[in-house]
Amino acid sequence: MIAQALTPILNVSDMQQSFAWFEKLGWTKAWDWGTPPTFGAVCSGECQIFLCLNAQGGRGKSALSATFGSDGDDAAGNGVWMSIWVDDVDAVHRLCVKEHLEVTWPPTDMPWNVREMHVRHPDGHVFRVSRGIDEK
Repeated sequence: MIAQALTPILNVSDMQQSFAWFEKLGWTKAWDWGTPPTFGAVCSGECQIFLCLNAQGGRGKSALSATFGSDGDDAAGNGVWMSIWVDDVDAVHRLCVKEHLEVTWPPTDMPWNVREMHVRHPDGHVFRVSRGIDEK
């Protein structure tokens, strides 16, 4: 198999709240389907994520405030984890703080040569916002 594209589908509890959350992150609503909407999509550049109301996958937020580190657990919660690759992790972090989005791991240079941060969707989905670090 050679994949032509990949579109993740997130189980969400509230379509309008999810569209608004992604807009705060800088994504745009691409489309919705149904009256009221039960399926839709958000996009950023060439990337798209489908949103499905109460179906197609799991969701669930961990009670922990961190996704990494001594106070966190990357195995807690039932939401989907995804990596989003960007040019400037720190700029995304500033946007998330400004928009009061739940940052569960601050921008950190990781030992696998990636600078990353984590931001959590209200339904527990975690986005690893990342950028590769040049090896010295």
